[in-house]
Amino acid sequence: MTIYDVTDERFSRYGKIVKNIDFSDLVKALNEKTPLPEGCAYEPSVDVLEELPVFEELSVKTYGEMPIQIGYCNGHNELLNALEYHRDSEINVAATDAVLMLGKLEDVSPEFTYDTSKVEAFAVPAGTAVELYATTLHYAPCGVGGKGFKVGIVLPKGTNLPLDKTHGGWEDSLITAKNKWLIGHPEGGLAEGSHIGLTGKNLNINE
Repeated sequence: MTIYDVTDERFSRYGKIVKNIDFSDLVKALNEKTPLPEGCAYEPSVDVLEELPVFEELSVKTYGEMPIQIGYCNGHNELLNALEYHRDSEINVAATDAVLMLGKLEDVSPEFTYDTSKVEAFAVPAGTAVELYATTLHYAPCGVGGKGFKVGIVLPKGTNLPLDKTHGGWEDSLITAKNKWLIGHPEGGLAEGSHIGLTGKNLNINE
């Protein structure tokens, strides 16, 4: 699989590098105060990360004074497994080198299927933060060279928390958590009832 650098012009379809905020304290906290499991672990809101000054700065500058949350996605991964999207941008802060596999919402069919051959992969160096637009399909990051990854995840407050209502029908059937629409791959190992709409290979960044 071809892996482009996040500075490549191709990335501009999916997002941009965040340049006006100092993420050094967040990167340090991610590396020193969050775990690195064998699988993938996601926590939407983590106190030790949200106590940092960058929390308010992100809320004010990046989200226009909207309430936010800072969590993490850490672990070991090399597969696509699924793609998700939100109704807003997501900030990914790479505390370690990481790879993101991305797609475009506009390429999802009216039946909510998506051909994985359209996915592109981008390397995000440690210390780099990127904004993924609301129209960008994404999922768990991947490690580099078989190593684990630690990535801070910034989203509007409440995103990815458990649902309060039952959902079903048309795009509503893709909702698996608050502000989370998910399209799974048959080989992705998702929970029963998840919408399976990815066609083609379950991509591996090492192949």
